[in-house]
This record gives sequence, structure tokens and C-alpha cells, in this order.
Amino acid sequence: MDYQALADLLFPDVTETPEEVEARFPKRNLPEGAVVTRMAPSPTGFVHLGNLVQGMISERMAHQTGGVLFLRVEDTDAKREVPGAVEVLIDTLKYYGIFFDEGATMDGDNGDYGPYRQRQRAAIYHVFAKKLVAEGKAYPCFCTEEELSALREQQEANKETTGYYGKYAIWRDRSLEDIQAQLTAGNPWVLRFRSEGSIENQFKFDDLVKGKLTITENNVDHVLLKSDGIPTYHFAHAVDDELMRTTHVVRGDEWLPSLPFHIQLFKALGFKLPKYVHIGPLMKMDGNSKRKLSKRKDPELALTYYKAEGFPIQAMREYMMTVLNSNFEDWRRANPDADINSFKFSPKKLNPAGALFDYAKLVDVSKNVISRMSAQQVYELLTEWAAEFDPEFAEKLKADPEYAVKILAIGRGGKKPRKDIATWKDAKPYMGFFYDSYLADPVFDEKFDKAVITDVLTRFLEQFDIADDANTWFDKVKGITNDIGFTTDMKAYKADPTAFPGTVADVSTFIRLAVTGQTNSPDLYTVMQILGKDRTVERIQKAIAQLG
Repeated sequence: MDYQALADLLFPDVTETPEEVEARFPKRNLPEGAVVTRMAPSPTGFVHLGNLVQGMISERMAHQTGGVLFLRVEDTDAKREVPGAVEVLIDTLKYYGIFFDEGATMDGDNGDYGPYRQRQRAAIYHVFAKKLVAEGKAYPCFCTEEELSALREQQEANKETTGYYGKYAIWRDRSLEDIQAQLTAGNPWVLRFRSEGSIENQFKFDDLVKGKLTITENNVDHVLLKSDGIPTYHFAHAVDDELMRTTHVVRGDEWLPSLPFHIQLFKALGFKLPKYVHIGPLMKMDGNSKRKLSKRKDPELALTYYKAEGFPIQAMREYMMTVLNSNFEDWRRANPDADINSFKFSPKKLNPAGALFDYAKLVDVSKNVISRMSAQQVYELLTEWAAEFDPEFAEKLKADPEYAVKILAIGRGGKKPRKDIATWKDAKPYMGFFYDSYLADPVFDEKFDKAVITDVLTRFLEQFDIADDANTWFDKVKGITNDIGFTTDMKAYKADPTAFPGTVADVSTFIRLAVTGQTNSPDLYTVMQILGKDRTVERIQKAIAQLG
């Protein structure tokens, strides 16, 4: 076979050489040890936790070494592409703090190694496809779908591994004349890789997460170019990672079965193999067993879920880092106020089997993150979230920012800040009573006589002075407690609850319910200071009227 003649026959319009293409994309001028990596998603429109995991790993590996993170859109599968999906992906990752140094953007491309969308790179792939054909490492295959189905059925009947290989690779050694006849007839073809591997052979391979792997050689003649001239992922990623000077590939371990072919392909192309970081799946507990998070079963897999629930970006990144590197929590305890980016991330500390996603722990982490924020920061992030997901609440927050910040400042700061808010969705139930339209009618415990509750509230109003300090205010509450025969001695009450009709805690709850409409609230004295005298009095009078 005259392979050069075959290459010219298949790619008559390709005149550029691989060397000329390589020269257009020189090696990057970066510090020694700098990582160049990428996110290379398919534009399917579904952005999930796995994207965030990959993005955080890639971003940390690149930026903490002075390297480059770029975004490449792998849009070779036109059937799966969703219009606007690239924009959704970029916007979502940006929201979660994943910024790219170069690559595909909302407005086109940014960087010297593009195009960064694979469908725009067809001419580049054809240069390297022609090289493989000219070297006898690839060939055209004219099999129809019916013929391939028949081959597969025969393999299944013989209990053989399915695939296009060995005696089943019926176009592997066809003559130039046969190929010419098919081309003249206008029959479609795909370009297949000519594998020299054998499943009888194995070799060792080092993965940065999985460690030393034993790999079985690939013997299948996989498709490199589809009939429309667009490459498969396998071929495109090899060419792109070479020309974009990728040093590390971060991807899910579902790609491990393809690794033997990828290693083989890089070698055939004469490319240096990048280092691979194959990450395990995110899992969750389902009963007593673990399973992968599922797009179909688990709404919490989608990143849009966390935005709608109101988890701050900082909390998501903080929690995900605890999932990715087990030593992060110890580091955080030792460095409570440090920027998360000062943590030294290591891919070698990723769990090879995948990580367990614990929603309850995320909530706990989020509480801690929000508790450490200033009232002003909470106000800004909460208002931004509410503007999208609770516009009415957002308008109330915006109407009087100073008032809202005062509310959010309650119990903030110090060694033990309040942790009432885990997500922005929790904010309205926590602080809504400060706004009259959200104030619920009080529901008092039926074990207490209405007349007793009315008496407590009336006495409180008679003595209420907004100018009192917190100690004076509470002394008055204790005085009312003793005057109505309740007790301020909680130890005595616990020792014999039947000895007293109620306690100072019950008296406080009557007042709290009247003022806030709920049994739990931030510090009641501070609540009244923020509400002011008139609104506090008005609320208590209304509660008295409702008690009848």
C-alpha cells in the first residue's frame, strides 16, 4: 500500500504539515513546574457538582504553580449540543469562582492557542489525520451501520468481545483500488486508527490519583474522524492537548477504559503524554450503602440547586475543598481567617475511589462561613440572592439597608457568633418578623391561661422604657416573673416543677411571641432596640387584643 498516495486521496486539500501547525502554537513561557490544564466540557446545558470538582482541582493545580487554566469546548457531538449551553457553563463556573486565563468566552475566544471550540478546529485535525494515514497508522472505513450491527451480532453469538478489531476490521487492509472505488461512488467513510496493540499485553502506568495502574493494551481500531470530518473526542483531545501545551488532564475516572487507546494515540502522533488526574465520582449514602450522585435521582447534583437554595459561593468552595483534600479541615482550624487559595492543594490527596458528598456537613460548613462574615457582607450577598429568588424580600432589604444591616449584626462577631443562617433561604424565616408584613400572629402555649399572659404583657408595657440598658430591661422581666408567682430560680424549678406555675423563661417567651411572632429569635432586648419603642408597643398591644 502506498500510504502517502492514500493520504493525498483522502485529504487532497490539506497542504499544511504537522510541523507548520506546531510552529503556530509555541511552548508557553512559564515557570518551571507550572501546570497547564483545562476544563473541556461538552455543551449539554447541565452544569453539575462534578464540573465544580473538576474546575476547583484544575484551577488550584494551575494557579498555585503559576500556570494556566483554559476553557475548551468539546462540541464535536452536535446531537448533544444545547443552544446557549456554553454561556450557561461559563456563567455558572464564574459564579462559583472558577476563572479562566484563556479559552472560550461569551464573546468568542481569548488566547493565542485557539480556536477553543473543537468544531472550529476541523482543519487542524485533518493535518494530523493525514499524517497518520501517510504513516500507515490510520485508514478509511466504509462500513454501513447495518454491517457494523451484523458484526456486533456475530461477536455476541460467538461470545467474543464486541468492537472493530482483528478479523472484524474488514477495511483495515483493503487495496487502494477498493478505497478509490468507494470514494468515486460517493460513499461516506470514517477514519479509523490502526491499532498494533494486543489484549495479551499489559503495561504499568502512573496516575496522579489512582497511583500505579496495570493497563491492558488496546486492540480496537477506534474511529478518529466521523463521516462529517469532525473528530471523535479521543482524537480531538490528543491533538488539542498537544497544541495547547496541556501538561495535566483532570477528568472523571469513567475515562479510564479509554486510557489505553489514548496512550497509544499520543505515541502514534509523536506527542508527549500529559499527566493524568483521574478523579473518582461524588457519592452519597443511600440507606446503608454508597452510590454515585445521579442526574435523574438527585436534584442536588445540579449546581443551579445550590444557587437557588442560597448557599454562598464561599461555603460551596470551602466544603468542596474538605471533600477533595482530607487535610484541609486541619489547615482551616489552624488558619481560620486565611484566604482559601493559600491552602496548598494536592491531587495526590484526592480519594482514589471518589468522595462522599455529605449535605448535612455542607449545611454545617455554610453556617460557619456565614457566621464569620460581616453584617454588611451578609446584607450584600443576601440581597443579591433575594433579587433573583425572592424579589419581594429583596425590595424590603433594599428599602432601608441600614435597618437590615443592624438586624444582621445581631450576635455577629466575637468567639461564638450566632449561626442561625445556613443558606440565604434561611434569612427570611430568621429575620422576617422585623418587617410587619411578615410578622406572624403569636400562638401561645395553651397550658398557660390567657389572663396570665395578658397580665404579663400589660405589666411589661407599663414598665417598658426603650432607654433602659440590657441589665435594667431584664431586671424588669425578672420582677414581673416574681410578681405573678413564677420563679427566676431555674434550679429550683428543675428540682420540683410542680412548685411553680412557670419560670422567667416562660415570661420571656410570652413577650418574645408578642413582639416577634415566634418562640425563637435573636436577643430580645436587641430586637426591641432595632424595632424601636412605637413598633414594639404596637405589637404587644395587638397581641393583648388578640388574647381577648
